Amino acid sequence: MRSSEVINPGWAKPEGLACSHCAAVTRHIRTLIHDAGGLLPFDQYMDAALYAPGLGYYASGARKFGEGGDFVTAPEIGPLFGRCLAHEVGPALEVIAAPYLLEFGAGSGALAQSLIEALSAEGQLPSRYCILEISPDLRERQRQRLEPLAKRYGLTIEWLEQMPSEPLRGVILANEVVDAFAVTRFRVIEGRPWRAGVCIEGDGFAWDWIDDLAPDSVAAKIVRRHELAEGHTSEVCPRADAWIDTLGHCLEQGLAIVIDYGFPAGEYYLPERSQGTLRCHYQHRAHNDPLIFAGIQDITCHVDFSALAEAGRAAGFDLLGYTSQEAYLLALGLLDLATPQPDDDEKVMLARAAEVKQLVLPSQMGEAFKVMALGKGVGEALSGFKLRDRRLSL
Repeated sequence: MRSSEVINPGWAKPEGLACSHCAAVTRHIRTLIHDAGGLLPFDQYMDAALYAPGLGYYASGARKFGEGGDFVTAPEIGPLFGRCLAHEVGPALEVIAAPYLLEFGAGSGALAQSLIEALSAEGQLPSRYCILEISPDLRERQRQRLEPLAKRYGLTIEWLEQMPSEPLRGVILANEVVDAFAVTRFRVIEGRPWRAGVCIEGDGFAWDWIDDLAPDSVAAKIVRRHELAEGHTSEVCPRADAWIDTLGHCLEQGLAIVIDYGFPAGEYYLPERSQGTLRCHYQHRAHNDPLIFAGIQDITCHVDFSALAEAGRAAGFDLLGYTSQEAYLLALGLLDLATPQPDDDEKVMLARAAEVKQLVLPSQMGEAFKVMALGKGVGEALSGFKLRDRRLSL
Protein backbone atom coordinates (compact mmCIF):
# COMPACT_ATOMS: atom_id res chain seq x y z
CA MET A 1 0.00 0.00 0.00
CA ARG A 2 2.33 2.63 -1.21
CA SER A 3 0.85 6.08 -1.51
CA SER A 4 -1.23 5.90 -4.71
CA GLU A 5 -4.77 6.53 -5.89
CA VAL A 6 -6.67 3.33 -6.78
CA ILE A 7 -7.83 3.30 -10.39
CA ASN A 8 -9.34 1.26 -13.19
CA PRO A 9 -6.32 0.13 -15.24
CA GLY A 10 -7.96 1.41 -18.42
CA TRP A 11 -7.34 5.01 -17.35
CA ALA A 12 -4.28 5.61 -19.57
CA LYS A 13 -1.86 3.99 -22.00
CA PRO A 14 1.92 4.36 -21.88
CA GLU A 15 3.41 6.54 -24.60
CA GLY A 16 6.82 7.33 -26.04
CA LEU A 17 9.81 5.73 -24.32
CA ALA A 18 7.56 4.05 -21.75
CA CYS A 19 5.60 2.38 -24.55
CA SER A 20 8.81 1.22 -26.26
CA HIS A 21 10.22 -0.15 -23.02
CA CYS A 22 6.97 -1.94 -22.20
CA ALA A 23 7.06 -3.56 -25.65
CA ALA A 24 10.65 -4.75 -25.10
CA VAL A 25 9.78 -6.27 -21.71
CA THR A 26 6.68 -7.88 -23.19
CA ARG A 27 8.78 -9.50 -25.93
CA HIS A 28 11.21 -10.81 -23.31
CA ILE A 29 8.43 -12.33 -21.21
CA ARG A 30 6.75 -13.86 -24.28
CA THR A 31 10.06 -15.61 -25.01
CA LEU A 32 10.16 -16.92 -21.45
CA ILE A 33 6.62 -18.24 -21.85
CA HIS A 34 7.49 -19.98 -25.12
CA ASP A 35 10.60 -21.51 -23.51
CA ALA A 36 8.47 -22.74 -20.59
CA GLY A 37 6.12 -24.58 -22.93
CA GLY A 38 3.39 -21.94 -23.09
CA LEU A 39 2.74 -21.35 -19.38
CA LEU A 40 5.08 -19.41 -17.08
CA PRO A 41 4.60 -19.64 -13.29
CA PHE A 42 3.51 -16.24 -11.99
CA ASP A 43 6.48 -15.83 -9.65
CA GLN A 44 8.78 -16.11 -12.68
CA TYR A 45 6.64 -13.59 -14.58
CA MET A 46 6.78 -11.16 -11.64
CA ASP A 47 10.51 -11.67 -11.27
CA ALA A 48 11.08 -10.87 -14.97
CA ALA A 49 8.74 -7.86 -14.95
CA LEU A 50 10.53 -6.36 -11.95
CA TYR A 51 14.13 -7.55 -12.15
CA ALA A 52 15.14 -8.76 -15.64
CA PRO A 53 18.57 -7.17 -16.26
CA GLY A 54 18.21 -3.90 -18.15
CA LEU A 55 14.47 -4.46 -18.63
CA GLY A 56 12.66 -5.07 -15.34
CA TYR A 57 11.01 -2.25 -13.43
CA TYR A 58 13.77 -2.11 -10.81
CA ALA A 59 16.57 -2.82 -13.28
CA SER A 60 15.87 -0.01 -15.75
CA GLY A 61 16.47 3.72 -15.47
CA ALA A 62 12.91 5.02 -15.09
CA ARG A 63 12.20 7.17 -12.05
CA LYS A 64 10.21 5.24 -9.43
CA PHE A 65 10.07 7.26 -6.21
CA GLY A 66 8.66 10.69 -5.42
CA GLU A 67 6.57 13.10 -7.42
CA GLY A 68 8.15 12.16 -10.75
CA GLY A 69 7.79 8.42 -10.19
CA ASP A 70 5.02 5.92 -9.51
CA PHE A 71 4.64 6.03 -5.72
CA VAL A 72 5.88 7.71 -2.55
CA THR A 73 7.36 5.79 0.39
CA ALA A 74 7.46 7.03 3.98
CA PRO A 75 11.06 8.38 3.85
CA GLU A 76 10.20 10.36 0.70
CA ILE A 77 7.50 12.33 2.53
CA GLY A 78 10.04 14.03 4.79
CA PRO A 79 12.78 13.42 7.38
CA LEU A 80 10.56 12.56 10.37
CA PHE A 81 10.32 8.83 9.53
CA GLY A 82 14.09 8.44 9.51
CA ARG A 83 14.59 10.63 12.57
CA CYS A 84 12.15 8.44 14.51
CA LEU A 85 13.85 5.27 13.34
CA ALA A 86 17.19 6.67 14.54
CA HIS A 87 15.80 6.57 18.10
CA GLU A 88 15.62 2.77 17.77
CA VAL A 89 18.68 2.18 15.63
CA GLY A 90 21.09 4.43 17.54
CA PRO A 91 20.84 2.72 20.95
CA ALA A 92 21.12 -0.70 19.28
CA LEU A 93 24.31 0.35 17.49
CA GLU A 94 25.79 1.70 20.72
CA VAL A 95 25.78 -1.71 22.44
CA ILE A 96 27.51 -3.50 19.53
CA ALA A 97 31.24 -3.18 18.90
CA ALA A 98 32.12 -1.83 15.43
CA PRO A 99 28.53 -2.13 14.17
CA TYR A 100 27.26 -2.24 10.63
CA LEU A 101 24.07 -0.62 9.43
CA LEU A 102 22.81 -2.53 6.40
CA GLU A 103 19.86 -1.14 4.45
CA PHE A 104 18.09 -3.20 1.81
CA GLY A 105 16.68 -1.42 -1.23
CA ALA A 106 17.47 2.16 -0.24
CA GLY A 107 15.37 3.73 -3.03
CA SER A 108 16.36 7.34 -3.58
CA GLY A 109 18.53 7.36 -0.45
CA ALA A 110 16.05 9.47 1.53
CA LEU A 111 15.95 7.13 4.53
CA ALA A 112 19.73 6.79 4.61
CA GLN A 113 20.13 10.57 4.53
CA SER A 114 17.73 11.24 7.40
CA LEU A 115 19.19 8.39 9.45
CA ILE A 116 22.79 9.48 8.93
CA GLU A 117 21.97 13.07 9.88
CA ALA A 118 20.02 12.02 12.99
CA LEU A 119 22.57 9.43 14.14
CA SER A 120 25.42 11.89 13.63
CA ALA A 121 23.67 14.49 15.78
CA GLU A 122 23.52 11.93 18.62
CA GLY A 123 27.06 10.62 18.11
CA GLN A 124 25.72 7.18 17.17
CA LEU A 125 26.95 6.65 13.61
CA PRO A 126 27.80 3.06 12.67
CA SER A 127 31.31 2.10 11.67
CA ARG A 128 29.97 1.27 8.18
CA TYR A 129 26.71 2.04 6.38
CA CYS A 130 26.08 -0.59 3.73
CA ILE A 131 23.34 -0.49 1.10
CA LEU A 132 22.33 -3.63 -0.74
CA GLU A 133 20.84 -2.35 -3.99
CA ILE A 134 20.34 -4.40 -7.16
CA SER A 135 19.30 -1.48 -9.38
CA PRO A 136 22.24 0.28 -11.10
CA ASP A 137 20.12 3.39 -11.63
CA LEU A 138 19.11 3.62 -7.99
CA ARG A 139 22.68 2.96 -6.83
CA GLU A 140 23.82 5.97 -8.84
CA ARG A 141 21.06 8.19 -7.42
CA GLN A 142 21.99 7.07 -3.92
CA ARG A 143 25.68 7.82 -4.50
CA GLN A 144 24.93 11.35 -5.67
CA ARG A 145 22.81 11.98 -2.61
CA LEU A 146 24.86 10.25 0.08
CA GLU A 147 28.54 10.59 -0.81
CA PRO A 148 28.61 14.28 0.22
CA LEU A 149 27.14 13.24 3.58
CA ALA A 150 29.76 10.51 3.95
CA LYS A 151 32.54 13.07 3.46
CA ARG A 152 30.90 15.53 5.84
CA TYR A 153 30.53 13.03 8.68
CA GLY A 154 33.57 10.85 7.99
CA LEU A 155 31.35 7.82 7.40
CA THR A 156 32.14 4.82 5.21
CA ILE A 157 29.22 4.05 2.86
CA GLU A 158 29.41 0.91 0.73
CA TRP A 159 27.13 -0.42 -1.98
CA LEU A 160 26.63 -4.16 -2.19
CA GLU A 161 25.01 -6.44 -4.76
CA GLN A 162 24.74 -9.42 -2.42
CA MET A 163 24.91 -10.20 1.28
CA PRO A 164 28.35 -9.77 2.88
CA SER A 165 30.27 -12.99 3.33
CA GLU A 166 31.48 -12.14 6.85
CA PRO A 167 29.17 -12.33 9.90
CA LEU A 168 27.36 -9.07 10.64
CA ARG A 169 26.98 -7.25 13.94
CA GLY A 170 24.60 -4.33 13.78
CA VAL A 171 21.21 -3.35 12.41
CA ILE A 172 19.52 -4.48 9.19
CA LEU A 173 16.74 -2.29 7.80
CA ALA A 174 14.18 -3.27 5.16
CA ASN A 175 11.58 -0.60 4.47
CA GLU A 176 9.13 -1.63 1.72
CA VAL A 177 11.37 -4.43 0.49
CA VAL A 178 9.53 -7.68 1.19
CA ASP A 179 6.39 -6.54 -0.66
CA ALA A 180 8.39 -6.57 -3.91
CA PHE A 181 9.55 -10.19 -3.61
CA ALA A 182 8.06 -12.40 -6.32
CA VAL A 183 5.16 -14.46 -4.93
CA THR A 184 3.47 -17.75 -5.70
CA ARG A 185 -0.16 -16.96 -6.48
CA PHE A 186 -2.72 -19.72 -6.00
CA ARG A 187 -6.44 -20.38 -6.35
CA VAL A 188 -8.54 -23.00 -4.58
CA ILE A 189 -9.91 -25.32 -7.29
CA GLU A 190 -11.61 -28.59 -6.44
CA GLY A 191 -10.65 -28.07 -2.80
CA ARG A 192 -6.89 -27.72 -3.32
CA PRO A 193 -4.53 -24.90 -4.39
CA TRP A 194 -3.64 -24.56 -8.05
CA ARG A 195 -0.63 -22.40 -8.88
CA ALA A 196 -1.09 -19.32 -11.06
CA GLY A 197 0.63 -19.20 -14.41
CA VAL A 198 0.80 -16.63 -17.20
CA CYS A 199 0.14 -17.48 -20.84
CA ILE A 200 0.05 -15.48 -24.07
CA GLU A 201 -3.30 -14.11 -25.18
CA GLY A 202 -3.28 -11.99 -28.34
CA ASP A 203 -0.78 -9.17 -27.90
CA GLY A 204 -0.85 -9.49 -24.12
CA PHE A 205 -1.03 -12.01 -21.31
CA ALA A 206 -3.69 -14.00 -19.45
CA TRP A 207 -3.99 -16.16 -16.34
CA ASP A 208 -4.00 -19.95 -16.29
CA TRP A 209 -3.73 -22.43 -13.42
CA ILE A 210 -1.33 -25.30 -12.75
CA ASP A 211 -2.29 -28.30 -10.61
CA ASP A 212 1.20 -29.20 -9.36
CA LEU A 213 1.36 -28.14 -5.70
CA ALA A 214 2.10 -30.97 -3.28
CA PRO A 215 -0.29 -31.74 -0.39
CA ASP A 216 2.40 -30.60 2.06
CA SER A 217 3.16 -27.32 0.21
CA VAL A 218 2.82 -24.03 2.07
CA ALA A 219 -0.22 -23.10 -0.03
CA ALA A 220 -1.92 -26.43 0.70
CA LYS A 221 -1.33 -26.01 4.44
CA ILE A 222 -2.81 -22.50 4.29
CA VAL A 223 -5.90 -23.74 2.45
CA ARG A 224 -6.51 -26.32 5.16
CA ARG A 225 -5.57 -24.12 8.14
CA HIS A 226 -7.79 -21.22 7.10
CA GLU A 227 -10.47 -23.35 5.43
CA LEU A 228 -10.31 -21.30 2.25
CA ALA A 229 -13.40 -21.57 0.09
CA GLU A 230 -13.56 -22.71 -3.53
CA GLY A 231 -12.26 -19.95 -5.79
CA HIS A 232 -10.33 -18.14 -3.05
CA THR A 233 -7.24 -16.60 -4.63
CA SER A 234 -4.20 -15.50 -2.63
CA GLU A 235 -0.42 -15.58 -2.41
CA VAL A 236 2.48 -17.08 -0.49
CA CYS A 237 6.05 -15.82 -0.58
CA PRO A 238 8.72 -18.53 -0.22
CA ARG A 239 11.36 -15.95 -1.16
CA ALA A 240 10.60 -13.94 1.98
CA ASP A 241 11.20 -17.07 4.09
CA ALA A 242 14.48 -17.72 2.26
CA TRP A 243 15.54 -14.08 2.75
CA ILE A 244 14.90 -14.27 6.50
CA ASP A 245 16.88 -17.50 6.64
CA THR A 246 19.79 -15.75 4.91
CA LEU A 247 19.63 -12.90 7.42
CA GLY A 248 19.64 -15.41 10.24
CA HIS A 249 22.86 -16.96 8.95
CA CYS A 250 24.52 -13.56 8.38
CA LEU A 251 23.52 -11.60 11.50
CA GLU A 252 25.64 -12.63 14.46
CA GLN A 253 24.30 -9.97 16.85
CA GLY A 254 21.84 -7.16 16.35
CA LEU A 255 18.44 -6.29 14.94
CA ALA A 256 16.55 -6.80 11.71
CA ILE A 257 13.72 -4.26 11.37
CA VAL A 258 11.15 -4.94 8.64
CA ILE A 259 8.63 -2.23 7.75
CA ASP A 260 5.99 -2.99 5.14
CA TYR A 261 2.29 -3.21 4.51
CA GLY A 262 0.64 -6.47 5.46
CA PHE A 263 -1.31 -8.49 8.00
CA PRO A 264 -1.05 -11.44 10.37
CA ALA A 265 -2.13 -14.68 8.69
CA GLY A 266 -5.50 -14.59 10.46
CA GLU A 267 -6.32 -11.35 8.63
CA TYR A 268 -4.42 -12.07 5.43
CA TYR A 269 -6.61 -15.02 4.48
CA LEU A 270 -10.01 -13.64 5.51
CA PRO A 271 -12.92 -14.20 3.05
CA GLU A 272 -13.02 -10.48 2.21
CA ARG A 273 -9.54 -10.87 0.68
CA SER A 274 -10.61 -13.74 -1.54
CA GLN A 275 -8.98 -12.08 -4.56
CA GLY A 276 -5.59 -11.78 -2.89
CA THR A 277 -3.48 -8.69 -2.23
CA LEU A 278 -1.56 -8.10 -5.48
CA ARG A 279 -1.31 -4.38 -6.21
CA CYS A 280 0.35 -2.44 -9.06
CA HIS A 281 1.54 1.18 -9.09
CA TYR A 282 1.88 3.33 -12.20
CA GLN A 283 2.23 7.12 -12.18
CA HIS A 284 0.88 7.48 -8.63
CA ARG A 285 -2.17 5.39 -9.34
CA ALA A 286 -2.85 1.86 -8.17
CA HIS A 287 -4.71 -1.07 -9.73
CA ASN A 288 -4.83 -4.86 -9.46
CA ASP A 289 -3.74 -6.14 -12.88
CA PRO A 290 -0.07 -7.23 -12.98
CA LEU A 291 -0.37 -8.54 -16.55
CA ILE A 292 -0.38 -5.08 -18.17
CA PHE A 293 2.30 -2.37 -18.38
CA ALA A 294 5.05 -5.00 -18.10
CA GLY A 295 8.32 -3.47 -16.90
CA ILE A 296 6.97 0.04 -16.37
CA GLN A 297 4.80 -0.51 -13.30
CA ASP A 298 5.57 -1.71 -9.80
CA ILE A 299 4.04 -5.04 -8.73
CA THR A 300 3.70 -5.65 -5.01
CA CYS A 301 1.99 -7.97 -2.57
CA HIS A 302 1.06 -7.54 1.09
CA VAL A 303 3.31 -9.27 3.61
CA ASP A 304 2.14 -12.21 5.72
CA PHE A 305 3.85 -11.20 8.97
CA SER A 306 2.91 -14.47 10.68
CA ALA A 307 4.92 -16.35 8.05
CA LEU A 308 7.78 -13.88 8.46
CA ALA A 309 7.80 -14.37 12.23
CA GLU A 310 7.77 -18.16 11.83
CA ALA A 311 10.68 -17.97 9.39
CA GLY A 312 12.52 -15.72 11.83
CA ARG A 313 12.20 -18.18 14.69
CA ALA A 314 13.39 -21.01 12.43
CA ALA A 315 16.42 -18.87 11.49
CA GLY A 316 17.40 -18.37 15.13
CA PHE A 317 15.91 -14.93 15.71
CA ASP A 318 13.98 -13.74 18.73
CA LEU A 319 10.74 -11.94 17.82
CA LEU A 320 11.22 -8.61 19.63
CA GLY A 321 8.12 -6.73 18.50
CA TYR A 322 5.32 -6.29 16.00
CA THR A 323 3.03 -3.29 15.73
CA SER A 324 1.52 -0.71 13.40
CA GLN A 325 3.60 2.09 11.90
CA GLU A 326 1.42 4.60 13.75
CA ALA A 327 2.13 3.06 17.18
CA TYR A 328 5.80 2.55 16.36
CA LEU A 329 6.50 6.13 15.27
CA LEU A 330 4.51 7.65 18.13
CA ALA A 331 6.43 5.49 20.62
CA LEU A 332 9.68 6.77 19.11
CA GLY A 333 8.73 10.41 19.68
CA LEU A 334 7.20 11.48 16.39
CA LEU A 335 5.07 14.22 17.94
CA ASP A 336 8.03 15.67 19.84
CA LEU A 337 10.11 15.71 16.66
CA ALA A 338 7.26 17.45 14.83
CA THR A 339 6.84 20.19 17.46
CA PRO A 340 7.08 23.63 15.79
CA GLN A 341 10.33 25.46 16.37
CA PRO A 342 10.59 29.23 17.02
CA ASP A 343 12.04 29.94 13.58
CA ASP A 344 9.53 27.79 11.64
CA ASP A 345 7.35 29.69 9.20
CA GLU A 346 3.76 28.72 8.43
CA LYS A 347 4.71 26.80 5.30
CA VAL A 348 7.16 24.59 7.23
CA MET A 349 4.65 23.90 10.00
CA LEU A 350 1.92 22.96 7.53
CA ALA A 351 4.27 20.63 5.65
CA ARG A 352 5.34 18.95 8.88
CA ALA A 353 1.73 18.51 10.00
CA ALA A 354 0.88 16.94 6.63
CA GLU A 355 3.88 14.62 6.99
CA VAL A 356 2.71 13.44 10.41
CA LYS A 357 -0.82 12.79 9.15
CA GLN A 358 0.37 10.72 6.21
CA LEU A 359 2.66 8.65 8.43
CA VAL A 360 0.20 7.83 11.23
CA LEU A 361 -3.42 8.30 10.21
CA PRO A 362 -5.23 4.96 9.76
CA SER A 363 -6.61 6.16 6.42
CA GLN A 364 -3.03 6.82 5.21
CA MET A 365 0.02 4.71 6.19
CA GLY A 366 -0.51 4.43 9.93
CA GLU A 367 -2.43 1.15 10.14
CA ALA A 368 -1.72 -0.50 6.78
CA PHE A 369 2.03 -0.51 7.45
CA LYS A 370 3.45 -2.75 10.16
CA VAL A 371 6.83 -2.93 11.87
CA MET A 372 8.50 -6.17 12.96
CA ALA A 373 11.79 -6.48 14.83
CA LEU A 374 13.83 -9.67 14.91
CA GLY A 375 16.96 -9.86 17.03
CA LYS A 376 19.94 -11.81 18.26
CA GLY A 377 21.74 -11.03 21.51
CA VAL A 378 20.17 -7.61 22.08
CA GLY A 379 17.47 -8.25 24.71
CA GLU A 380 13.87 -7.13 24.28
CA ALA A 381 13.83 -3.49 25.44
CA LEU A 382 12.97 -1.85 22.13
CA SER A 383 11.42 1.60 22.44
CA GLY A 384 9.24 1.40 19.34
CA PHE A 385 6.97 -1.30 20.76
CA LYS A 386 6.30 0.23 24.18
CA LEU A 387 3.07 1.93 23.15
CA ARG A 388 1.46 -1.15 21.57
CA ASP A 389 2.89 -4.59 20.81
CA ARG A 390 0.82 -7.01 18.70
CA ARG A 391 3.06 -10.07 18.79
CA LEU A 392 0.20 -12.15 20.16
CA SER A 393 -1.78 -11.52 16.95
CA LEU A 394 0.81 -13.47 14.97
